[in-house]
Amino acid sequence: MTTPGVDDAVQEKREKAPVTERRLHPITPLRRAWAPVAVVIGWAVHDPDQAQRQLTRLTTTTLLIALAVIVPAAALYGFLTWWFTHFAVTDTELRIRTGLLFRRTAHIRLERIQAIDVTQPLLARVAGVAKLRLDVVGTDKKDELAFLGEREARALRAELLARAAGFAPETAHEVGEAPARELLRTPPRDLALSLVLTGATWVTLVAALVVPTLLWLATHSAWTVLATAVPLLGAAGASSVGRFVTEYDWTVGESPDGLRIDHGLLDRTHETVPPGRVQTVRIVEPLLWRRRGWVRVELDVAGSSNSVLVPVAPREVAEAVVARVLPGVTVPPPSALSRPPRRAGRCVPLWWRGYGLAVTDAVFAARQGLLRRSLALVPHAKVQSVRLSQGPWKRLWRVADVHVDTGANKTVTARLRDAQEAAELLGAQAERSRTGRKGARPDRWMV
Repeated sequence: MTTPGVDDAVQEKREKAPVTERRLHPITPLRRAWAPVAVVIGWAVHDPDQAQRQLTRLTTTTLLIALAVIVPAAALYGFLTWWFTHFAVTDTELRIRTGLLFRRTAHIRLERIQAIDVTQPLLARVAGVAKLRLDVVGTDKKDELAFLGEREARALRAELLARAAGFAPETAHEVGEAPARELLRTPPRDLALSLVLTGATWVTLVAALVVPTLLWLATHSAWTVLATAVPLLGAAGASSVGRFVTEYDWTVGESPDGLRIDHGLLDRTHETVPPGRVQTVRIVEPLLWRRRGWVRVELDVAGSSNSVLVPVAPREVAEAVVARVLPGVTVPPPSALSRPPRRAGRCVPLWWRGYGLAVTDAVFAARQGLLRRSLALVPHAKVQSVRLSQGPWKRLWRVADVHVDTGANKTVTARLRDAQEAAELLGAQAERSRTGRKGARPDRWMV
């Protein structure tokens, strides 16, 4: 039994309690000190000719004097920005005050926090510090606290999640980080082989070799070749070496605050898939992966940057992880997907065979792709709207597309369905979405 007078007194005491402001890790000024140097570098890149002329005019003495001014100024800037940056955790919000000349205060409501990621760039790992990045409902830009001591960052993350889950401020700091049970770990050998067997890797690599060669034969201009080759080589590296470095040692664990994802060879990242916030799950199956039975699992999460759940894994293992993200959902087998009618080939020759549809009690499942298959699963509770589209040519052959819009501003489409089937699906899906939202799980932490 609760006493109103006692509860009011406790609440009044909380409101009157002083808020303790904290500073970031003392190593943070080194990160901020690069800003003035970056301005000089940016000016030199923007106008290289003028920068070169100015450098030729400088004597050794003038250059040393300039360095003697710039380095202390950069150090002072870094120290002042660190000194004037504070953060504090109250009963209802996280406050972040920043700004040297122009002050900015961010008030982040704890109940609006949907994910907190801990990231450690390579130099931060060496220094033993970490960065907290916060996903907040209704905002596109992430607020962050960079940098904190690694232990302090993990403790603060656990406290914020506990308060977001509704724990009292007096006990939130005692909850600690929730234990995690490992569900999946991607071996580096499988990851490397999957990248070799990915068509996009070879396409970008061949383009990076062939296109500059053809340009050189046509123009004999080194600048034209470099301007083309560098972006193409960068794209080839990003699709192969970059992905390997980013997705190295990919680990998925289950905890009360959601699925935890740890990955990274150089920059280590600790992400959390918020419970109840997953809008769409896509199971991707490239052509060269099928013989090994491998798939890739991608996500659409409302208001979050999480996009990959499993980089590569056997289908049965990946489906088991999907079942943890979408409780009660069974991935429809290929035999359960119905193809469009044969007359759909008049609209999209050959590729119409890659389309498929299955609607279960839990999800709307649509497949597309003939060489690179992609099966999208949308829980009925996450459907925001349903649309039907039919152009003149499709109307002639009595087929239509049914579009399902989700809360992550993404659309899943069942293409080239029979026109009558599409009309019936439109009404039935709207009803399933309405009833599905009534029984949806709460979007809360640790519940």
